[in-house]
Amino acid sequence: MNILLIGNGAREHAIAEAIVRSPQKPKLFSYMKANNPGIAKMSEQVQIGKYNNLEEIENFAKSCAVELAVVGPEDPLSNGVVDALEQVGIPTVGPKKELAKLETSKSFTRLLMKKYNIPGMPRFKVFESLEGVREFIQELNIRIVIKPDGLTGGKGVKVHGDHFQTEEEAYQYCEEVLKDHNALVIEEKLIGEEFSLQSFTDGKSLFDCPPVQDHKRAFVDDKGPNTGGMGSYSTGKLLPFMTDQDLTEAHIITDQMREAIFKECGELYKGVMYGGFICTKEGVKLIEYNARLGDPEAMNILPIMNNDFVEVLKAIVEGNLHKVRADFREESTVCKYAVPEGYPTDPVKDQKIFLGEVPSNVKVYYASVDRKDEDLYMSSSRAVAFVGIAPNIEQAQVIAEDGVCSAQGPIFHREDIGTKELIEKRIKHMEELRNS
Repeated sequence: MNILLIGNGAREHAIAEAIVRSPQKPKLFSYMKANNPGIAKMSEQVQIGKYNNLEEIENFAKSCAVELAVVGPEDPLSNGVVDALEQVGIPTVGPKKELAKLETSKSFTRLLMKKYNIPGMPRFKVFESLEGVREFIQELNIRIVIKPDGLTGGKGVKVHGDHFQTEEEAYQYCEEVLKDHNALVIEEKLIGEEFSLQSFTDGKSLFDCPPVQDHKRAFVDDKGPNTGGMGSYSTGKLLPFMTDQDLTEAHIITDQMREAIFKECGELYKGVMYGGFICTKEGVKLIEYNARLGDPEAMNILPIMNNDFVEVLKAIVEGNLHKVRADFREESTVCKYAVPEGYPTDPVKDQKIFLGEVPSNVKVYYASVDRKDEDLYMSSSRAVAFVGIAPNIEQAQVIAEDGVCSAQGPIFHREDIGTKELIEKRIKHMEELRNS
């Protein structure tokens, strides 16, 4: 089977690996906006181009006699790549443009939840102008989150206490957002522990992956600016601070959203519904949805998947996902990103990163790097992800740390991801909240 992969990050490197290890021996063809050497090595053919050049993507897919396509990042989804490929008869894993609003429009998702009375919703309001903004900020006693409507690369959301302290600062950010965006969402700030639940769907049933906890902040102990994600961990089952009830509630929210989006748009959502959830003392709440696998979370779940990944992809496009039972090894995974010095605000660019001494038990996924004359050069974003897999988190953390420490160059990483101290802090936080 000829399979097209669209995307060029570490998430897509993990997807490519999962595709080519299928016993069906598929041939991989990749369309990327920048050359990922890890993906290129696994591909029969590669094309470099823009994610909004739909005609070029179609032509590349047809020239490679592609029978199935998989979309990794959000940009091609928001540009309507699934609609374009399906028009030329290529079934694609990923939602159509209208359905991808689940990620591309924060207001669409919140208003959908409200209309269909889906649980897990915080207090919120959508604003298309500044009228009423001050009043709602005061009503929520400034304990708020401000979300631009539209894609911001995971860096547009601002939270009280972290990014602004006063009503005036909050109002000024709302002014700033409405200069570039048609709308914004203001919602109550939720207190608890976050987790990602990534679910494959054919629009009719769900295939849940194990939950993962991502770490957005740049520096140790959750300090510094938000990033695309500095790393993550999972146990192959529940996270240490979660209960079975938490997972059940998250599943129910996604299942009801799957049904709601079909009722609203009249079309089945085929691809990934990745819920960013938070455990609170009032139960699980939804923070946001993404319309694709997470980066770094994909690197936690795809390497421990026992299912034939190609079989899962085929079941999604054929509408047979209810026949496939999710099967993951109950192993712990820890992912740590090496990023350029200065990331995310002022990263160094075009600097070499050396990976000569990476231990053999570490999985390595290339993100924003390019190979020139046998050397790897970083762009300005996250460079390389290192994943440790072991029977428990402590061992997986040591493997991932050994991996990321073996890389050399003007780089840094978060040493605390997956450590006993940080995880115990999360457990204690949830215990205190549930007992308060």
